[in-house]
Amino acid sequence: MPYKELLSYQMTTIIYDLTDIFVRKYIDKRSRTSDQMVQAARSSKQNIVEGCSERTSKKSELKLLGVARASLKELLEDYEDYLRQRGLRQWEKSSPESLVVRNLSYRSYKTYQTYTSYMTTPNKAANCLICLINQAGYLLDKQITKAEQDFLQHGGYTENLFRQRLQNRK
Repeated sequence: MPYKELLSYQMTTIIYDLTDIFVRKYIDKRSRTSDQMVQAARSSKQNIVEGCSERTSKKSELKLLGVARASLKELLEDYEDYLRQRGLRQWEKSSPESLVVRNLSYRSYKTYQTYTSYMTTPNKAANCLICLINQAGYLLDKQITKAEQDFLQHGGYTENLFRQRLQNRK
């Protein structure tokens, strides 16, 4: 499946775009945190792209998807730190606010603009992004599990090339 069709890629693209807006509005541009947050958001998206390219081995795919997942965790920590350090309330997973954000993900077409109404205050913006990061993490976990199963059932790129080489010798 082309990477642009993956829900994990689509969600991390939205997270990257919204993180860029968030840091421009609510983080001091001279702060190292600003760059760190944008890079973590970018890394999650870009590692999905690289991991899902046609010539990537299953082993590399799994590693890169793991890096994408780790980047999301890092970004999640940044948003949770932001709220905690400013004494702002973090929404519970089952709060009405969280449920509204989570339900937006079921739209067939969504972009960062789907969520821009949440960028009006730092509290709403950070909480919205926490919801999106958790959703993207869930999607990536499913994608990693599937890639692991594929690897166990079919082997990796190198193993398959070796099998073909042995067949050609016969």
